[in-house]
Amino acid sequence: MNPSLRARMRQDTIAVHAGHAPDPTTGAVAESLHLSTTFLRAEDGSYPSGYKYSRERAPNRAALETALAALDGGADAAAFASGQAAVAAVFQGLAPGDHVICPSAVYYGTRKLLAEVFGPWGLEFSVVDTADLASVQAALRPRTTLLWVETPSNPTLAVTDIRAMADLAHGIGARLVVDNTWSTAVGQLALSLGADLVMYSTTKYYGGHSDTLSGALVTARADAAWERIRLIQSSVGAVAAPFDCWLVHRGIASLPVRLRQHTHNAARVAAFLAGHDGVEVAHYPGLPSHPGHAIAQRQMRLFGGMVSFQPRGDAAHALAVAARLRIFTRATSLGGVESLAEHRKSIEGPESPTPDNLLRLSIGLEDADDLIDDLRQALG
Repeated sequence: MNPSLRARMRQDTIAVHAGHAPDPTTGAVAESLHLSTTFLRAEDGSYPSGYKYSRERAPNRAALETALAALDGGADAAAFASGQAAVAAVFQGLAPGDHVICPSAVYYGTRKLLAEVFGPWGLEFSVVDTADLASVQAALRPRTTLLWVETPSNPTLAVTDIRAMADLAHGIGARLVVDNTWSTAVGQLALSLGADLVMYSTTKYYGGHSDTLSGALVTARADAAWERIRLIQSSVGAVAAPFDCWLVHRGIASLPVRLRQHTHNAARVAAFLAGHDGVEVAHYPGLPSHPGHAIAQRQMRLFGGMVSFQPRGDAAHALAVAARLRIFTRATSLGGVESLAEHRKSIEGPESPTPDNLLRLSIGLEDADDLIDDLRQALG
């Protein structure tokens, strides 16, 4: 896509066209799947196609990365074999002795990666409530090189002020990385709010159909730090496979439309839960009662399709509520067309700070009234 033309396009149009072009040989409009690991070398030793070996660069991955960067307004993107591989690449780009600030409300896999893989390697980190800027400021050290933010967070949907965190990071020469998986670039443009990198588990909303595993990073600048991440991507080799890239790229075309419907359904479900006598609290940034609602209104364009709630009672009661659901499927993950429900503490383990009675809902594309009826009968 011509960069000057892309600059004039709105996001829905970018989602459909970025990284796509009719095949020059066959005229096919749909993107082809390229499984080859190796590519033709010319007589002079060059690679006229621009591709050499698929671990370093491959057609479907290049097309997806073009689309990902365009959707976020970023300078470049890198696709990985999973969201965790993308997270790991960020931390691998740091040095032993560097210090990372990580939110207390964060995906448990990110915290596990820091504590069990990169902590023993020599990376230092502090867990801080990133909604409290004074606590973040107090946690800064001379070797703080990276601030990690997840907003809204998994699974409590805590909201962090991205612009304020960017100011803190840049004030000490550190970088800000935002896990934007739950919002996507359609719901929240973190780079425009000052983030240096955004991370996605593209397994979720970008793929959108619970049938692909992949992750991605998008950068605001193609600087030296980004070149190191690119080096890690190709050298370590945790790259997204061609078919996964093809599936995610296809999913991006419908992402804006899907996320608007996910958000519409989630808002209705959250309002129902917030008003139900059997619910202790409903967590959704679109609710005026949510403690981060004002910040979410400023920085989010859509409040997203994720809701969590705490039925009145203990973990056993929450599990019983989940077991009575009929339309919601009890399964891990999120962002697909089907609605999912999960008791998070059972997944995260006894050391998790997640409340014992919390149920996480990924609101799908079913009729919102049917989802509400299902929750009503499950709550009793």
